[in-house]
Amino acid sequence: MNTHNGHNGHQGRAERAAFGKAQRAEVPLDAQVATGADGDRDPIGLVMGQAASRVPELVPVRHARMSVSPFAYFRGAALPMAADLANAPHAGLTVQLCGDAHLSNFGAFASPERRLVFDCNDFDETLPGPFEWDVKRLAASFSVAARDNGFKRKQRKAIVREVAQAYRENIRRFATQGRLDVWYAHLDIEATIPRFRDQIRPKAYSEATSVLAKARSKDSMQALSKLTEVVDGRRQIISEPPTIVPIEEVFSGVETDMLYGLIGGVIDSYQRSLSTDRRHLLHGFNLVQVARKVVGVGSVGTRAWIVLLETGDGEPLFLQAKEAQKSVLARYAGASHYRNQGERVVAGQHLMQALSDIFLGWTRVKAPDGATRDFYVRQLRDWKFSVPIERMRPEGMVLYARMCGWTLARAHARSGDPVAIGAYLGGSDRFDRAIAEYAEDYADTTEHDYAMFRDHVKDELVGVSA
Repeated sequence: MNTHNGHNGHQGRAERAAFGKAQRAEVPLDAQVATGADGDRDPIGLVMGQAASRVPELVPVRHARMSVSPFAYFRGAALPMAADLANAPHAGLTVQLCGDAHLSNFGAFASPERRLVFDCNDFDETLPGPFEWDVKRLAASFSVAARDNGFKRKQRKAIVREVAQAYRENIRRFATQGRLDVWYAHLDIEATIPRFRDQIRPKAYSEATSVLAKARSKDSMQALSKLTEVVDGRRQIISEPPTIVPIEEVFSGVETDMLYGLIGGVIDSYQRSLSTDRRHLLHGFNLVQVARKVVGVGSVGTRAWIVLLETGDGEPLFLQAKEAQKSVLARYAGASHYRNQGERVVAGQHLMQALSDIFLGWTRVKAPDGATRDFYVRQLRDWKFSVPIERMRPEGMVLYARMCGWTLARAHARSGDPVAIGAYLGGSDRFDRAIAEYAEDYADTTEHDYAMFRDHVKDELVGVSA
């Protein structure tokens, strides 16, 4: 199969469009229905195999969270889906992939200009690969989540068609724009929601505006009140094992001074990955305490730390340092050319996101146990908010589908060639209908895998809380 990697500066628009159309003849749009979930699949073996690189005592917590529902399982099963996607046909049009583009990995957060923007917000698995892989993971996630919410088949397929249509129409729209216009494009959520006021019920609109207000309250001050307490005049992170454990308890056999000496070196290394102005900003904060914190569903068991810093006046800043392992896509799309997996995550995020966290950076850590691990760092909370999917009604999910479809198209247009992709997808709804069929079929696969997973881990989860 021919492949096309991003913008080709040596070819004009006509040649790039011709390539995309030629790929449609080689991989027809109807072929996008194929899930790749056939042959000798071992999804449970792939999920269980991931435990080897994770914190042992947190693996049951991960499995418990994945056991809550088919959608929760789907969130943690990025690796089995990657294996299936690699087994399905694709058009050979490469973009920077999010790698785990399910609907809960989109959300609102603060831009550096202090506007509330909507974007993809998880790049742990980012890697270059076929554009369909992100589209299909996003589409399937809507179908699985809609089933969990009790939506009928007709409603589910209509929602997924909205995802695919929004992606297709907007990638074609971005194809008509200049590269700088594409690069500057972003979704200002506060300006976007009012445009849909006439298309959703008044109660749904009221809930959406309430979500925006709540998002603005999620900052370091809110995290400070929730995650810390003052003991003997000193601010410290509250210990709530196993989900939040101060580092002094994690490495109880290591002297505290030595431990924080190592952490200081790690922070210095991380700061070198920032631009000079942001380094200067961070220098105004002093390290207070570090704790391990369990996050997400699929990420549970990887090392994730929260770092509390304060100015001399007591202004708080919470950073999150999250372990970056090899992408689940690597065995199917090829290894990253970044030697530091944290840098891989940061580079992919900068390429795909319109506006990124000002403290986004990376480092490498040699832990007290002698292991060397890569991390990326960002703010723990800066107006970050994910929509409560389980409370969505069909019309709300339609709106959300359009926003996610637009956002993914914009991300792919930045790193890939929207002219070739748009020409491949075409102006009809054939791609939309194929993806809707694909999503329903893969939701069937997910429910089957979920049942097997629940049966496999049922004894392990006795007495384990998610």
